[in-house]
Amino acid sequence: MVASEVPSTLSSLGQRFRESLLSESPEVLRRRPRHDVWSGLEYACHVRDVTLVQRDRLYLALVEDKPSFPRMYRDERVELARYNGQDPLTVADHVAMAAELAASAFGDLEEHHWTRRLIYNWPTPQGKDVAWLAAHTVHEAQHHRGDFLAVVSGRVPGKSRT
Repeated sequence: MVASEVPSTLSSLGQRFRESLLSESPEVLRRRPRHDVWSGLEYACHVRDVTLVQRDRLYLALVEDKPSFPRMYRDERVELARYNGQDPLTVADHVAMAAELAASAFGDLEEHHWTRRLIYNWPTPQGKDVAWLAAHTVHEAQHHRGDFLAVVSGRVPGKSRT
């Protein structure tokens, strides 16, 4: 992903999530296609949280030399934060705001910031840079947007309709 596209892409994804959350009923948003697959609301909450975590990681990468980021415990957050019980209207606003905050943070970077090094610990510790962090943040939002759309349509993400 080109660095200059990160802010607009994140903003757009946040707005599309918001619109989708506002256009579906709470029942549809809370429905899991299987017990081991998140609901649309859970995916939206995850995107909100991962976007904010990535923003925090960006700031750490800008002030620390080779920061190492702990796991965000994504699966545990679903239950601990009661994602599926959250108000969809509030989540709609939050996911759009989180995307805007991350977009602004990445949009404010200077050229030399993109090569700052960091240690990303998922799934195993690996050296990365801020450019990768930005692209990965966009990837996460895009990927989970697809998951969200699948589950609100009654499908399991990554599975065809066969």
